[in-house]
Amino acid sequence: MKFLTWMTVPALLLALAGCGGDTPAAGSMGGRGGDGPKEGGPAGPPREVRLATAEEGRLARTIDVSGTLAADEEAQLGFKIAGRIQEMAVDIGSPVRRGQVLARLIPTDYELRITQAQTALQQARARLGISPQGPDAIVPPEETAVVRQAAATLKSAQLTRDRMAKLFQEQLIPQADFDAAEASYGVADGRYQEAVEEARTRQAVLSQRRSELEIAKQQLADTFLKAPFDGAISERLSSAGDYAAAGAPVAVLVRRHPLRLRLAVPEREAAGIQTGMTVQLNAEGDPATYTGRVARISPAITQDNRTLMVEAEVPNQDGRLRPGAFVQAHIVVQAADPAVLVPASSIVTFAGIEKVITVEEGKALEKRIRTGRRSGDQVEIVDGVKAGEPVVLQPGNIVTGQPLKVVP
Repeated sequence: MKFLTWMTVPALLLALAGCGGDTPAAGSMGGRGGDGPKEGGPAGPPREVRLATAEEGRLARTIDVSGTLAADEEAQLGFKIAGRIQEMAVDIGSPVRRGQVLARLIPTDYELRITQAQTALQQARARLGISPQGPDAIVPPEETAVVRQAAATLKSAQLTRDRMAKLFQEQLIPQADFDAAEASYGVADGRYQEAVEEARTRQAVLSQRRSELEIAKQQLADTFLKAPFDGAISERLSSAGDYAAAGAPVAVLVRRHPLRLRLAVPEREAAGIQTGMTVQLNAEGDPATYTGRVARISPAITQDNRTLMVEAEVPNQDGRLRPGAFVQAHIVVQAADPAVLVPASSIVTFAGIEKVITVEEGKALEKRIRTGRRSGDQVEIVDGVKAGEPVVLQPGNIVTGQPLKVVP
């Protein structure tokens, strides 16, 4: 009896709990799902959506690839000669024109070298008998003083030898006197040849001194560092007062128009690339779209990453694009052909499945699609939607059967 009573008490408690809970449970079910919509079901207040229409348009086939802009030309500029910098006329970002002076050296040393070269040139002219201040001229050796003097000596020795030869034939003088006259003539002839060589040497020295003067003038001109092409200064490496060694860079100049766009095209896409193709690009932080053309194509595939290096020329007259900028490029490899296009914001992707939401009889209807090419905000629909069908913009988590209200 004690065992039966202990087992019966829980059974009675459960029976009483069941009898007391029937009515609230029924009321709860009726309140949640009897006449009202189930949570997550299609019933409920319509959701407001905006629609776009799938349109038939034309879309080019493109290769999408990222790349980097580079200056068409970049030069590290330095002086041809050594010296101390007197002035730096440019700084980072300074636009320059071809021939513009960018920096200059203190010219004192080179001005003194010009004076020295001018003095040496005057000495060389004087040794040739040319006026120090007159125009430069090539003087024939026969017209120089040293040659004329040697020629006169030679002529005198020749006349003396001829007379001695005649007297010797008449046996009026001994053999020794004739031999002495013959020897004097030989010495005079040798001195004449030496004088001609000396005159030619002096003429060569004159040319050397003239060249030295021109070099000194060129070195003075080289104290000015000038821009070799139009562009802008990307780096300033020296300041006034610095000592610049010959050839040491003091500034870096880049050409900003046109720019080079360097693209690494995957090997599987490389076969269709040709020079002259249009390239559309967008730079980071710049909403504008720029257009260039393929200018150069590498003859070989890079083995490390299996890509083909392609360079495009991009006009940049206004200088909005900057060398070194990262861009997204689209190489147009095929002209535009007909396609069904929808806005990219109307496409939903989940687990690799692409779909759009259309509206039929005021309710949502999911349609699986297959996309193709893209151009800006437009996406090609290869299969699943026809031209003229409405699609919901920014559908979010809309499901099939959900009531929708179309708003403008």
